[in-house]
Amino acid sequence: MNEVTGPLGRVVATEKKPNTPHEFHFWTAIDSPVGIGTIVRVDGAQPIDGQIPHIYGIVVEGFSYTDLQSPMHDVLGHDGSPSAAGFAATERAEIRLYTASVLRQIPEEPLQPVPMGEVFLAQEEDVQIALRMDGYLREGAHTGIPVGVYRAGGTDAVIYLDADFLLGPEAAHLNITGMSGLATKTSAVEWLLASLFTHFPEEKGSIAAVAFNVKGPDLCYLDKPGRVEDADEKLYEKMGVEAKPLSQVQYFAPYTPKGITLNTFRNNEALLDNVSPLTWGLREVLQFAEVLLNKDDVDAKADALIDFIKENVLDKEFSDPILSKKHRVQSFADLDAWFRDVLQGMEKKDGESWRTHHVATIRKVRNRLSNISTRCAGLVTDTGAVSDLPFGSFADRAVYVVDVANLEEDAQDLIFARIVSKLREHLERRDLGVKHLVVFVDELNKYAPTDGADTYVRKMLLDIAERGRYLGLVLFSAQQFRSQVHRRVVGNSGTALFGRMDADELSTPGYAVLSPATKTKLATLEKGQLMVRHPHFTQPIFVRFPRPAVMQGREGAEKYPQASDVSVHVAVLRALRPLDPSIS
Repeated sequence: MNEVTGPLGRVVATEKKPNTPHEFHFWTAIDSPVGIGTIVRVDGAQPIDGQIPHIYGIVVEGFSYTDLQSPMHDVLGHDGSPSAAGFAATERAEIRLYTASVLRQIPEEPLQPVPMGEVFLAQEEDVQIALRMDGYLREGAHTGIPVGVYRAGGTDAVIYLDADFLLGPEAAHLNITGMSGLATKTSAVEWLLASLFTHFPEEKGSIAAVAFNVKGPDLCYLDKPGRVEDADEKLYEKMGVEAKPLSQVQYFAPYTPKGITLNTFRNNEALLDNVSPLTWGLREVLQFAEVLLNKDDVDAKADALIDFIKENVLDKEFSDPILSKKHRVQSFADLDAWFRDVLQGMEKKDGESWRTHHVATIRKVRNRLSNISTRCAGLVTDTGAVSDLPFGSFADRAVYVVDVANLEEDAQDLIFARIVSKLREHLERRDLGVKHLVVFVDELNKYAPTDGADTYVRKMLLDIAERGRYLGLVLFSAQQFRSQVHRRVVGNSGTALFGRMDADELSTPGYAVLSPATKTKLATLEKGQLMVRHPHFTQPIFVRFPRPAVMQGREGAEKYPQASDVSVHVAVLRALRPLDPSIS
């Protein structure tokens, strides 16, 4: 397709439809390559302070007109027969009228209504100026992260996000919304991580990502090559990213309740080289016991006893006249023995309380805590054995995937709460191993809903959204219904991506700022297309991104089927083989 270099229209203004500083109208020929989302440039006719004004806008609405006063005139002109059109004496004139929202005016002061002038299709340099990308693409800045390619009338322009507004410190966080299965939310994140790892400037420090795989096998094959079409190859080349899978990926998953096979879609023997167990003991879990305990059931008295255990019993030599022996509690089995000794001692003395804790409270806390290792079997061990993420030695440009897709909700919440808390602690101490960390969470409707209980996980997400950028902790999140996610989470996301949208979602108040035509385009987007909102862009922009060069979840699940439960002997061999390949 050849670029359109000459004028394609002219600005018009009427009393009924005047131009303003933020909106203008223009007409074009019927065959002009203008559509909803097209960026145009207006060259004013009269100079302002000796400078010809240039106004950049994006088309948000379109109209088609003829000189008809009434549809009846057309009916009469064709004798009431559509097939009689060829006998008309003249072809009726038709014009295309478009409305564009202003992206930028140069000079920016004084801010005036858009003047009359010729309208041109924006070229690549115009797109950079219109979206204020010239400020962070200039020589020496190096903070542009490609998100996709804008296409219109032969113009292919790479759209860049500003790393300072994506990862901080100016602004941070990214949120993706779209219909399940059609909006390519997961693909967008996979592509963006590849772009981020390629283009994030080294002088800004190291970066890594932790992704929670919460449904299906979506994120389980990030290190395996996927099919990339020629058109996608060209997009990769245009944006300066290699079309290859992610090079550093480590997977973590708990065991199944039987404790033999890893509870992940990636437990096929051919894929276990970079898969590690995720298991925690009493010490790791007790710090986040409130995640698993029903706050309506566990009162302040129970909380006090749990705090007492954390501070005075856990990992300490503990003795008391009521006990039959000294205890060092390091596992759930040790804790149960300690509780049993306390209760037996109270029964012998016929006491109703011990150290201000009533016997009923002690029994309740024992039941609730002892139950954790059963409810989270495979993740929480009775013995205290620990296998964890490499906190303190995260690698630059690495992705750590935690597969929780097959787990119960309690175990998912515990994993999310503890891992994110540990990440935050290490970033505060500056000893995680990397300076910037992206945390990807899908199904945000579930973890941070607008309504519902104020859970530990929701509080944590709110804290990341509001304060994480100061630590280098950045939230990439996705959901089907943005309107059902807590406003402070999505409101603090500096960048928002939108895939194909559901009409019901588009009818909610959060989308009132979009024109009807823009909503229509959003509802019909193809896979691989996104609408992008970013702090530098005064209006949303439509882009196309390439298919990720990684194996998709469904394809991977077919090629590498899940392993069935195996014998203890085989499980031990599999666990030892990564340590010593000679074991067979």
